[in-house]
Amino acid sequence: MNMKKARLYYLVKDSLEIKPLSSFYYLKITGICITLFICGVISGIYYIKDNKEILLSNEEKLIIIQEYNQFTEQKLIDKLKELNVKFPYIAFAQAKLETGNFTSKVFRENNNLFGMREAKQRITTAKGTEHNHAYYHTWYESVLDYSFYQCRYLSNIQTEEQYFQYLGQSYAENPNYVSILKSMIVKERLKIKFEIMK
Repeated sequence: MNMKKARLYYLVKDSLEIKPLSSFYYLKITGICITLFICGVISGIYYIKDNKEILLSNEEKLIIIQEYNQFTEQKLIDKLKELNVKFPYIAFAQAKLETGNFTSKVFRENNNLFGMREAKQRITTAKGTEHNHAYYHTWYESVLDYSFYQCRYLSNIQTEEQYFQYLGQSYAENPNYVSILKSMIVKERLKIKFEIMK
């Protein structure tokens, strides 16, 4: 049996043509669905004990939400893997470098892990600009935004060296940015953290 991949289409009002949605809109729809799912989970948190549902108080919900939002390096590693970010060990090194090992003001106040500016030409999870950088409600929104950035600008990159070349030309302000990242990846054995072996 020959199965065809399901596609979504839209109607062009002026010409009455039916055209398939681009991958950009699939990504946008996915992002909206993830956000709605997270909001639904957060607004309807309950606890099951002895096969009985126990609704949590607002204070208990806040404690769970704060614990979920609390940043750890392991949570970042897990989120980069979950989102299937390209070369996640490079992205992790970028996060460490951009935030001064997760201590910078832009990270602490903006939840911005990658030194990202607020995007104007692509889908973004940023809520605005603070301290001349994009700000997010949570750190994982920053990771999601970085994955959107990769999808938009790095989809054709296939090798680690191409990735580093792109970062050196289009992302970094520091001329030593790439060499610092490479050194950090080796020194901290980041490929092993992501179970990526040569």
